[in-house]
Amino acid sequence: MKNENLVPKVRFKGFSDPWEQRKLGDLANVVRGASPRPIKNPKWFSDDSSIGWLRIADVTQQNGRIRFLEQHISKLGQEKTRVLNTQHLLLSIAATVGKPVMNYVSTGVHDGFLIFLNPIFNLEYMFQWLGFIRPTWGRYGQPGSQVNLNSDIVRNKKVLIPTIDEQKKISSLLKRIDDLIAANEDKLEQLKTLKKLMMQKIFSQEWRFKGFTDPWEQRKFFDNIKQVLDYRGKTPKKLNMKWNEEPKGYLALSAINVKAGYIDKHIETYYASEKLYKKWMGKDSLSAGDILFTTEAPMGNVALVPDKGKYILSQRTIAFKLDKAKLDNLFWLEFLESTIFKSKAVAISSGGTAQGVSQKSLRQVIVIIPSDVNEQKRIGQVLVTVDNLIAANEDKLNQLKELKKYLMQNMFV
Repeated sequence: MKNENLVPKVRFKGFSDPWEQRKLGDLANVVRGASPRPIKNPKWFSDDSSIGWLRIADVTQQNGRIRFLEQHISKLGQEKTRVLNTQHLLLSIAATVGKPVMNYVSTGVHDGFLIFLNPIFNLEYMFQWLGFIRPTWGRYGQPGSQVNLNSDIVRNKKVLIPTIDEQKKISSLLKRIDDLIAANEDKLEQLKTLKKLMMQKIFSQEWRFKGFTDPWEQRKFFDNIKQVLDYRGKTPKKLNMKWNEEPKGYLALSAINVKAGYIDKHIETYYASEKLYKKWMGKDSLSAGDILFTTEAPMGNVALVPDKGKYILSQRTIAFKLDKAKLDNLFWLEFLESTIFKSKAVAISSGGTAQGVSQKSLRQVIVIIPSDVNEQKRIGQVLVTVDNLIAANEDKLNQLKELKKYLMQNMFV
């Protein structure tokens, strides 16, 4: 292998030596955990023990960084497993196959994990590298079957590895990004919890803004909706046309892109030519501030049509044009997202796993909303402000994940 193939595209200043190819088994003593049998016998576990018992659920919930273990293994159980009292690198070979794991607490390791003992590599570096190459373990499974890893396969896995000093530099940077991702995920969950609480209190009328005392009134769902745009059943195929592959032209606002109050362009998107737009939409058009509502797959997601851009209304999504003298669009956006309304939508939905709702069934729904449009506006503005914070944090989180992906693709050989 030529030296130019043994160096990454992106390196820290001061490092120029080619990386060395080794087997994982040459870099650590790879051993398997052990489990007491029968595993469900309560004698193996004790709440009084200081040694945690690592389960697959812990790996999933904590994304491989184990800082807390709910279940603890008894002294008798400890004799039947491998106990780690210091930080070690592990690899899951069952359920979450190929997932790297790092323990930060005393841990009993069962036989669904491999342990890297006496490593001559930086633990954080190898944790990151194993996460990067995780998809490659798929070659050890038959099509449609579970990937089957064992100690020998892992020991013989080849790795291109730099010096310890370069490993530390790389792992330190990637770990900082991981910490930023985790912090943003926590913040995002807190914002979503706050939004959920606010909606529960506001739409139950437990909380009201100062100056508003008039009772809320009952209305039929379509009382203040001037027009509904609905293009279910239409597809480019039926129109003998195709989506544009490039992000040009008219963006299709489909169910997959409509999230909690905003349009997500980070996932699968489709674009239509002007010819397709005219053939699809006809004389209709979407305006800024129209409310999008997904009727199925998933049902009940809402968003505002953005201020700028050209948009086409895709399948499984309808749009409401409101009588703004009677109904504020931001309020209606938030109301449609509330559990009070969603419980009504579920009650009238049809279908099995993929629930759906029609215009006909929505006409049965009676809603209770403020009679004063100014109160509607106040509610809508406050809740949309939280929506914007959530969207901004999700965008930042996506950027951090993309940054880490780029770095791993270019800092590993």
